[in-house]
Amino acid sequence: MSVRLSLLALLDQGSCYGYQLRTELDWRTGSSGPINVGQIYNTLDRLERDKLVRKTGDNNCYEITTLGSAEVAGWFESVSTLADLPAKLALAATLPGVDVEAIIRGQRTNADRVAIDSDTPKDAAELAAVIVARADTAAATSEARLLDDVESLLELGIAPRAISSEVPRRGRPRKVPAAR
Repeated sequence: MSVRLSLLALLDQGSCYGYQLRTELDWRTGSSGPINVGQIYNTLDRLERDKLVRKTGDNNCYEITTLGSAEVAGWFESVSTLADLPAKLALAATLPGVDVEAIIRGQRTNADRVAIDSDTPKDAAELAAVIVARADTAAATSEARLLDDVESLLELGIAPRAISSEVPRRGRPRKVPAAR
Protein backbone atom coordinates (compact mmCIF):
# COMPACT_ATOMS: atom_id res chain seq x y z
CA MET A 1 0.00 0.00 0.00
CA SER A 2 1.26 3.45 -0.85
CA VAL A 3 0.96 5.38 2.42
CA ARG A 4 1.98 8.58 0.63
CA LEU A 5 -0.81 8.41 -1.95
CA SER A 6 -3.34 7.08 0.55
CA LEU A 7 -2.74 10.07 2.85
CA LEU A 8 -3.08 12.44 -0.09
CA ALA A 9 -6.38 10.77 -1.06
CA LEU A 10 -7.69 11.30 2.47
CA LEU A 11 -6.50 14.90 2.58
CA ASP A 12 -8.17 15.50 -0.79
CA GLN A 13 -11.44 15.08 1.15
CA GLY A 14 -10.56 17.79 3.70
CA SER A 15 -7.94 18.86 6.22
CA CYS A 16 -6.94 16.38 8.93
CA TYR A 17 -4.34 15.99 11.64
CA GLY A 18 -1.88 13.09 11.69
CA TYR A 19 -3.52 10.71 14.13
CA GLN A 20 -6.88 11.30 12.44
CA LEU A 21 -5.29 10.27 9.13
CA ARG A 22 -3.93 7.11 10.73
CA THR A 23 -7.36 6.23 12.12
CA GLU A 24 -9.10 6.91 8.80
CA LEU A 25 -6.50 4.97 6.82
CA ASP A 26 -6.77 2.02 9.20
CA TRP A 27 -10.57 2.02 8.97
CA ARG A 28 -10.75 2.49 5.20
CA THR A 29 -8.25 -0.26 4.39
CA GLY A 30 -9.82 -2.80 6.74
CA SER A 31 -6.86 -2.68 9.10
CA SER A 32 -4.94 -4.58 6.42
CA GLY A 33 -1.60 -3.27 7.53
CA PRO A 34 -1.24 -1.38 10.79
CA ILE A 35 0.50 1.91 10.14
CA ASN A 36 2.60 3.44 12.88
CA VAL A 37 1.58 7.03 13.66
CA GLY A 38 5.27 7.96 13.39
CA GLN A 39 5.24 6.75 9.78
CA ILE A 40 2.21 8.97 9.16
CA TYR A 41 4.01 12.07 10.48
CA ASN A 42 7.23 11.22 8.61
CA THR A 43 5.23 10.86 5.40
CA LEU A 44 3.40 14.14 6.10
CA ASP A 45 6.77 15.87 6.57
CA ARG A 46 7.93 14.57 3.18
CA LEU A 47 4.64 15.57 1.54
CA GLU A 48 5.01 19.05 3.02
CA ARG A 49 8.61 19.24 1.78
CA ASP A 50 7.39 18.26 -1.69
CA LYS A 51 4.69 20.98 -1.58
CA LEU A 52 1.85 18.44 -1.80
CA VAL A 53 0.40 19.38 1.61
CA ARG A 54 0.73 22.27 4.05
CA LYS A 55 -0.01 22.81 7.72
CA THR A 56 -3.06 24.95 8.38
CA GLY A 57 -2.12 26.06 11.88
CA ASP A 58 -5.48 24.88 13.23
CA ASN A 59 -4.74 22.02 15.63
CA ASN A 60 -1.71 21.08 13.50
CA CYS A 61 -3.99 20.03 10.67
CA TYR A 62 -2.72 19.36 7.19
CA GLU A 63 -4.44 20.31 3.97
CA ILE A 64 -3.73 19.24 0.42
CA THR A 65 -2.35 21.65 -2.16
CA THR A 66 -3.39 21.89 -5.80
CA LEU A 67 -0.29 19.91 -6.71
CA GLY A 68 -1.28 17.23 -4.18
CA SER A 69 -4.81 17.01 -5.59
CA ALA A 70 -3.37 16.49 -9.06
CA GLU A 71 -1.17 13.70 -7.69
CA VAL A 72 -4.24 11.96 -6.20
CA ALA A 73 -6.21 12.30 -9.43
CA GLY A 74 -3.30 10.80 -11.35
CA TRP A 75 -3.06 7.91 -8.89
CA PHE A 76 -6.75 7.07 -9.20
CA GLU A 77 -6.45 7.22 -13.02
CA SER A 78 -3.29 5.08 -13.20
CA VAL A 79 -2.95 1.31 -13.19
CA SER A 80 -1.74 -0.17 -9.90
CA THR A 81 0.16 -3.35 -9.17
CA LEU A 82 -1.78 -6.25 -7.73
CA ALA A 83 -0.03 -5.67 -4.38
CA ASP A 84 -1.29 -2.06 -4.15
CA LEU A 85 -4.70 -2.59 -5.76
CA PRO A 86 -6.76 -3.80 -2.76
CA ALA A 87 -5.90 -0.78 -0.59
CA LYS A 88 -6.47 1.60 -3.51
CA LEU A 89 -9.89 0.07 -4.23
CA ALA A 90 -10.82 0.05 -0.54
CA LEU A 91 -9.95 3.75 -0.24
CA ALA A 92 -11.74 4.63 -3.47
CA ALA A 93 -14.88 2.73 -2.45
CA THR A 94 -15.10 4.47 0.92
CA LEU A 95 -14.29 8.04 -0.15
CA PRO A 96 -17.09 10.24 -1.48
CA GLY A 97 -16.67 11.50 -5.03
CA VAL A 98 -14.17 8.89 -6.22
CA ASP A 99 -15.22 6.99 -9.36
CA VAL A 100 -14.45 3.41 -8.32
CA GLU A 101 -15.98 2.03 -11.52
CA ALA A 102 -13.49 4.06 -13.60
CA ILE A 103 -10.62 2.62 -11.56
CA ILE A 104 -11.96 -0.90 -12.12
CA ARG A 105 -12.37 -0.29 -15.87
CA GLY A 106 -8.79 0.96 -16.15
CA GLN A 107 -7.40 -1.96 -14.16
CA ARG A 108 -9.51 -4.48 -16.11
CA THR A 109 -8.37 -3.06 -19.47
CA ASN A 110 -4.77 -3.43 -18.36
CA ALA A 111 -5.33 -6.94 -16.95
CA ASP A 112 -7.05 -8.07 -20.16
CA ARG A 113 -4.15 -6.72 -22.22
CA VAL A 114 -1.60 -8.60 -20.11
CA ALA A 115 -3.52 -11.89 -19.97
CA ILE A 116 -2.34 -13.38 -23.26
CA ASP A 117 -1.30 -16.96 -23.87
CA SER A 118 2.35 -17.67 -24.60
CA ASP A 119 3.78 -20.10 -27.15
CA THR A 120 5.69 -23.22 -26.19
CA PRO A 121 9.35 -22.29 -25.59
CA LYS A 122 12.04 -23.61 -27.95
CA ASP A 123 15.16 -22.77 -25.91
CA ALA A 124 16.27 -21.46 -22.51
CA ALA A 125 15.88 -17.80 -23.46
CA GLU A 126 12.32 -18.38 -24.63
CA LEU A 127 11.64 -20.49 -21.54
CA ALA A 128 12.53 -17.54 -19.30
CA ALA A 129 10.34 -15.20 -21.34
CA VAL A 130 7.41 -17.64 -21.21
CA ILE A 131 7.75 -18.07 -17.43
CA VAL A 132 7.64 -14.29 -16.93
CA ALA A 133 4.74 -13.95 -19.36
CA ARG A 134 2.78 -16.68 -17.60
CA ALA A 135 3.44 -15.05 -14.23
CA ASP A 136 2.03 -11.82 -15.68
CA THR A 137 -0.96 -13.77 -17.00
CA ALA A 138 -1.56 -15.38 -13.60
CA ALA A 139 -1.38 -11.99 -11.89
CA ALA A 140 -3.76 -10.49 -14.46
CA THR A 141 -6.21 -13.36 -13.94
CA SER A 142 -6.05 -12.90 -10.18
CA GLU A 143 -6.55 -9.15 -10.63
CA ALA A 144 -9.59 -9.78 -12.84
CA ARG A 145 -11.12 -11.97 -10.11
CA LEU A 146 -10.51 -9.27 -7.51
CA LEU A 147 -12.11 -6.65 -9.77
CA ASP A 148 -15.15 -8.92 -10.27
CA ASP A 149 -15.48 -9.30 -6.50
CA VAL A 150 -15.19 -5.55 -5.90
CA GLU A 151 -17.83 -4.84 -8.55
CA SER A 152 -20.24 -7.26 -6.86
CA LEU A 153 -19.56 -5.59 -3.50
CA LEU A 154 -20.23 -2.17 -5.01
CA GLU A 155 -23.61 -3.44 -6.19
CA LEU A 156 -24.61 -3.61 -2.51
CA GLY A 157 -24.99 0.18 -2.71
CA ILE A 158 -23.03 0.99 0.45
CA ALA A 159 -22.46 4.75 0.49
CA PRO A 160 -18.97 6.19 1.00
CA ARG A 161 -18.36 7.92 4.32
CA ALA A 162 -16.99 11.41 4.70
CA ILE A 163 -13.95 11.94 6.89
CA SER A 164 -14.87 12.78 10.47
CA SER A 165 -14.30 16.43 11.28
CA GLU A 166 -14.59 15.93 15.04
CA VAL A 167 -11.44 17.07 16.84
CA PRO A 168 -10.95 15.47 20.25
CA ARG A 169 -10.61 17.80 23.22
CA ARG A 170 -7.46 16.05 24.40
CA GLY A 171 -5.60 12.81 23.85
CA ARG A 172 -6.28 10.40 21.08
CA PRO A 173 -9.47 10.58 19.02
CA ARG A 174 -12.29 8.12 19.55
CA LYS A 175 -11.92 4.92 17.56
CA VAL A 176 -13.97 4.88 14.37
CA PRO A 177 -16.54 2.08 14.69
CA ALA A 178 -15.88 -0.96 12.52
CA ALA A 179 -17.93 -1.27 9.34
CA ARG A 180 -20.69 -3.83 9.49
